Amino acid sequence: KVWEMIFDMIEITENAKPNNAHLALAELEKMKLLKAVITQNIDNLHQEAGSKNVIEYHGNAKHLVCINCSASYSSSEFEISRRRVPHCDSCGKVLKPSVIFFGENIPERALTESQRHAETADVVLVAGTSAIVYPAAGIPRIAKNLGAVIIEFNLEETELTGDYTDIFIYGSAGKTLPELVKLLKN
Repeated sequence: KVWEMIFDMIEITENAKPNNAHLALAELEKMKLLKAVITQNIDNLHQEAGSKNVIEYHGNAKHLVCINCSASYSSSEFEISRRRVPHCDSCGKVLKPSVIFFGENIPERALTESQRHAETADVVLVAGTSAIVYPAAGIPRIAKNLGAVIIEFNLEETELTGDYTDIFIYGSAGKTLPELVKLLKN
């Protein structure tokens, strides 16, 4: 049943491409102005845009892991779009997307790396999020409490906006982040 839902998700997202926000973040990283992207998205679009240091709270749907032996694979190794449930080459058991399902824990690496970045950040960009899903929503709060400047790019105010955000830039991340890149290049 889980794979039926996953097949539906793959059909919807398989043609997704990085947008201007993804590309802008990758450019900021190339400019050595961005140290990491911390995301709850599972679509691999940050990596496809060129970001190298991506911390994924909820995993990555482009990677598969064996439910038995934990062997990992790229989803491109399998014909998933034909609705065939992929099986492990090592032990023959079913593979699952390397994403967090309800009740599963956030990967320890994601927690420790994002915490480390929050503790050492001078500036945190918060873009295109509701900022209500924890523990990721706590990262800007940690950074702010340790002196970082919080710049929020969003179409609407969030729980961060009043107490934590230093600068609120109204608009879609796909429009506002490329503008930031232009300003920083000049």
